[in-house]
Amino acid sequence: MIYLDSAIVSEAEIAGKLGWIKGITTNPTLLAKSDLSPEETLKKLAAISPGELYYQLTATDRDRAIAQGRRAFEIIGAKTVLKVPATAVGFQVVAQLSPEIPCAVTAIYSAAQAAVAREAGAKYAIAYVNRATRLLGDGLALVRDMAALLQGSATEILAASLKTPNEAAAALRAGAHHLTLPLSVLQAMTTHELSEQTVEEFNSNGTGIELL
Repeated sequence: MIYLDSAIVSEAEIAGKLGWIKGITTNPTLLAKSDLSPEETLKKLAAISPGELYYQLTATDRDRAIAQGRRAFEIIGAKTVLKVPATAVGFQVVAQLSPEIPCAVTAIYSAAQAAVAREAGAKYAIAYVNRATRLLGDGLALVRDMAALLQGSATEILAASLKTPNEAAAALRAGAHHLTLPLSVLQAMTTHELSEQTVEEFNSNGTGIELL
């Protein structure tokens, strides 16, 4: 599945009209860009999103993070996926909440963390591909390692931090099951110069039915 990575309501509306976006992912940085409060933003995004809406927990204390996750579920409803950071506390939170609310472990930078996410019951393991390339040298290698380790399990890989259509396609080839992308990259994925040229040739040399 392909998701929009944004918390801007107007972008969500544009993405929704594309007809092939399956959901929306957010994070604290994206929510801070919204003109609305986090609660109001999430309510509006939940109404727009055709599927899952991801909310990232910000509380670092276990009990407060669990409470925050349940509060997010009250706001978003059945579309909720909780993004939980890949920390020692975060994995405890996933183990507690995953039986009742779908969880995604975010900011994974090692296959070992993906293994813990699987054991904690996470529905998704999120790899920041471009950022991992900058910090580790090869974000796609991270995705490949995660894919090999998670093969046959119920935990799927969501690739994030993707800057170009080519990088998005490479993440899928490396083993990612899902992608989340900013609106500009989503739109760029639909076009290619040669496609435009081919269509122009068809239209200039051919004919079609007349509209009444």
